[in-house]
Formats: sequence, structure tokens, C-alpha cells
Amino acid sequence: MPKQDITVLKENDLLEIFDDLPAYRIKQIFQWLWTKNITSFDEFTNLPKSLREALDNQFYLPELTVKNSQKAKDGTVKVAFELSDNQLIEGVLIPDGKRVTACISSQVGCNVGCRFCATGKMGFSRNLSVGEIVFQVKQLNTLAEKTYNHHLSNIVFMGMGEPLLNYQNTMRAATILTTPEGLNMSPQRITVSTVGIVPKIRQMADEGVKFNLAVSLHTASDKIRNSLIPVNQSFPLSKLQEAIKYFYTKTGNRVTLEYLLMKGVNDSDKDVRELAAFTKAFPCKINVIEYNPVEGLNFQRPEKDRFDKFVDFLKSRNLIVMVRRSRGKDIDAACGQLATKINAGNS
Repeated sequence: MPKQDITVLKENDLLEIFDDLPAYRIKQIFQWLWTKNITSFDEFTNLPKSLREALDNQFYLPELTVKNSQKAKDGTVKVAFELSDNQLIEGVLIPDGKRVTACISSQVGCNVGCRFCATGKMGFSRNLSVGEIVFQVKQLNTLAEKTYNHHLSNIVFMGMGEPLLNYQNTMRAATILTTPEGLNMSPQRITVSTVGIVPKIRQMADEGVKFNLAVSLHTASDKIRNSLIPVNQSFPLSKLQEAIKYFYTKTGNRVTLEYLLMKGVNDSDKDVRELAAFTKAFPCKINVIEYNPVEGLNFQRPEKDRFDKFVDFLKSRNLIVMVRRSRGKDIDAACGQLATKINAGNS
């Protein structure tokens, strides 16, 4: 029988498998899994050797090896992790004073196919397991402590992949990270970002999740959004607007709208008026983001005057607006760029 990834199991699963073990032993196993940066069962030093051998005979631990890393002049660090099947994912550390945010991946590649995204060019390979997501965060947390002398203050599921298309693993990983056995992080410091998978937004609302929700909107025009984000044809803006309103009603949490400003695509006076009108249905925050150019794609960031005019209009409508300047401009900063470059070099 092939070995199983132990991180996909819950405590009750292990209690059934090892029905002669006391519950405290199972808790010790999970403390090792989620608290420590471990690579083998031999490192579970407070467990009897016989139990460590039994674990090793039946299970394996996800492997994440740093394949490449880059550090930008502004302190941003981008890491390419190689998984046990030689696939690549990316994680990013973004320092801001004493705060350090980790941008993490939920899938290998992505099948949403956003036209402006480097990850979209990669296609989709598979979902990440719970363990691969959590181990990714643990490694980034260790790197943050070494690089900035601060542990992670925020986690955003905004890396490679669409988190809500790996719903169960994303939600369980996020939950583990809020437990004492994980990073003991407040749910309010974890943000899950989606392009707008409407049924899953509603499921999050019904389950009463405490995590923050961000929606990669990028335009309030169905015509433009259909061309940029193909999934909009399945979940058009009217349905997305209803789902966001439902999420706010059920959870009381403001949704953040992500708006990547692209020259001549979604930066006109008409575009900003449509965005302001879209937000009237619910309280929200808007992140207006500078576009990070991607090799092989023709999208560009607008001139500063146009960018500032767009932001000023939103603020004049008493909307909460944050400007997200491009980070890591001197490295492969846009999501998917580093992994794409490594893959290209290996082909």
C-alpha cells in the first residue's frame, strides 16, 4: 500500500488508525506537524521510536525545498519552492516596517486564465495539499525571522492559484494557522483572495469564516471583465455583487476589492465611475494596485497623473481607498514570473 500524506488527516482519523494510542500522543503528533519545521518522523523526539517507525511506514511528509530566491532593493523576498513531485510554487515576503506579509500559493499554476497574469500562462497542474500550504507558510515565517527579525504578521492567499477552487484545503490550512499548534495567528490577519467564484463566496459566508475576503475585481464592466477574466462569463458582475453583499450580511466583514490599474484597459473616467457605482451595494475597501509588467504580455501601468486621478475620484466619493505600489520591481515580482523562468530554463 502506498504511503499517505499525513497532513491530510485530522486527529480523529489518526485516532482510528492508531486506536490503541492515548489521545495525548495524537496531539503530540499534530504539534510536531504544525508547530515545527520538521522533515522526517525521526524528529518527533518525544514519541516512542516504535511509533515513529509506524508513522514512517504508513505516511510521508510534504517536501518543500527552496529552489530559488530573490531579494529586491525594497526588501521584498520571492521564493520558488520545489515540491516532492518537482513542481514549483511561489511565496513572497513583503516587509512594511515591523509588519511582514506572506503572499502564498494555493495551487500549482492556475486554470482561471486571467489575461494579465504570469501564472495564467503556466496552466494548471494540481491543488496544493493542506500540508504543502502550511509548510510553505512555516518556511516563510522562518525566513522572515532570519531576514527581518520579525515573524509573519499577515498572510494573504494571493499567490499562484485560485484559493476557492481548492476550497477545503485552503480553509483547513487557514484554520490550522490560527491554532496554537500552527502560528496562532488571528483570523483577521489572514486574507483569502478570489477572482469571484460565487458559490464558494456564499459557502464561506454560510460557514461564518473569520478570515478576510478580497475579490480581484479589476473592472466593473462585464464586457471588459469577460476579456480579462474568463470565469466572469460563468459568474458575471451582477452575481458577484450579490455574493459579496451576502458575505457582508452574514459575516459583518468588509470585503476588499482589488483593482489592478492597466493603461488603456480599465483606467478611464468611465471605468472609475462604474467601479464607484458597483460599490454602492455593500461597504468595502478598495486596493488600487500598480501593474507589474509581465514578459510576453502587452499590459502596462498608466501614467502617474492618470493613476492619481483614478484614486482621487474614488476618494471624492468617500470610499476607503488604499494605493498598493508595485513591490520588487527589480526582481521577478509578478505572480508566476519566477516559476515560469525556472521552468523555461529547465525545458
